[in-house]
Amino acid sequence: MKTILITGASSGIGKATADTFLDAGWRVGLIARRAAPLLAMAEAHENAIALPADVTDAAAMADAFSSFVKAAGRLDVLFNNAGIFGPMGPIDEVPLEKFEEVLNVNVRGMFIAAQLAFGQMRRQSPQGGRIINNGSLSAHNPRPGSVCYTTSKHAITGLTRTLSLDGRAYDIACGQIDIGNARSELLANLQEKARAENPDAPLAPTMDVDDAARSVLHMAEMPASANVQFLTVLATKMPYIGRG
Repeated sequence: MKTILITGASSGIGKATADTFLDAGWRVGLIARRAAPLLAMAEAHENAIALPADVTDAAAMADAFSSFVKAAGRLDVLFNNAGIFGPMGPIDEVPLEKFEEVLNVNVRGMFIAAQLAFGQMRRQSPQGGRIINNGSLSAHNPRPGSVCYTTSKHAITGLTRTLSLDGRAYDIACGQIDIGNARSELLANLQEKARAENPDAPLAPTMDVDDAARSVLHMAEMPASANVQFLTVLATKMPYIGRG
């Protein structure tokens, strides 16, 4: 049975991806800060393992990875998904501590998960595995007022490229999925803020979060000899091409 660890698995894209992989017959480790949703998922499916942990807590993450490998035998895939958006606005209105909070989760947290996954995949036998980082369309073109989030997601593209290069010797592939306007809690919060600023403005086009989840499954199911380096999946009519 193939195995995957998913961070940010309690809601949104993470939860949808966990459900998709469970339906596909994978053993799924669920990492998030909120224990209750993870435990509910684990109670509902025998192949789900609840591993409550904060991605910014290196010791807790190490324990979560160790517990999963002990239960599942190995780690085939990491979906490095957990992230926050942070405050919106021009840079001179963003408190420094809020910027640091976004970097702590979106960069440091993803670094910790990738580091643990890489180490496990390098040591296990047979060697190798796959790391899938959740980037964003903001890793390419920013939304207005998204300096914290956009900065963090550009960093993730650098992480993806470096892991791809450094992982070759150990049969560790790394790819990045850049998702646009999947209906999740994060997107709902952004739409609420936009509607508060301009009640008459039309809401941006969206897509079902399950469409993003199926894209992650496609990346994960590639043979070891192939890798989806970057995959962009977005609501068809959202203003991505040409925005900026």
